Amino acid sequence: MRLALLIFRENEEMEIRRYTDDDSSIIYELFFETVHCVNAKDYTKPQLFAWAQYPEILRDRSDDFKKQYTLVATVNGKIVGFGSIDESGCLDMLFVRQDCLQQGIATALCDQLEKGFSSVKTYASITAKPFFEQRGYLVTEKRTVVRNGVQLINFEMKKSLS
Repeated sequence: MRLALLIFRENEEMEIRRYTDDDSSIIYELFFETVHCVNAKDYTKPQLFAWAQYPEILRDRSDDFKKQYTLVATVNGKIVGFGSIDESGCLDMLFVRQDCLQQGIATALCDQLEKGFSSVKTYASITAKPFFEQRGYLVTEKRTVVRNGVQLINFEMKKSLS
C-alpha cells in the first residue's frame, strides 16, 4: 500500500509504503550498516557492536515490525530507509542508508509515522538527537542503557503534536 509518492531527485521518485516480510533481509542490512557507519562518529566500536552485532540482530524483533506501524522508504524501488512507531506513539526505529542522508527521507518517514498522534516520544541516539531537535522534540532524559554488557547513551525525547 503506497502512502506517499514524492519527487526525490530528477528522474527519481521516493515512495513511502508499509513494511512487508519480504523487506526483512534488506532492513537488517540497512540497520547494521547505518549503526556501524553513521553512528561511528558518536560511539566506540565496542558500543556499535553491542548495539548491532550482526545484520540479523533485528530478526528477534520481526514481530515488532508487524505489530507496529512500520514504513519503508524506497527510491526507484530500492529500500533507502525505514521507521516504526508503536500504538502508544513511541517512535521505535528510524534508519536511513548512509549514502542517502540529508535528502528528506527521515523527514518523510517521520511525517507519516507521527500522523494521528497528539504526542510522540523516541529514544534518540547521540547521532539522531539533532535531527529530532530540529523536528521539535525536546529531551526529557539523558539515559545510559546497557546492551550486551556495554553502556550506551541515548536520549528520551518528546514532541507534542496538538
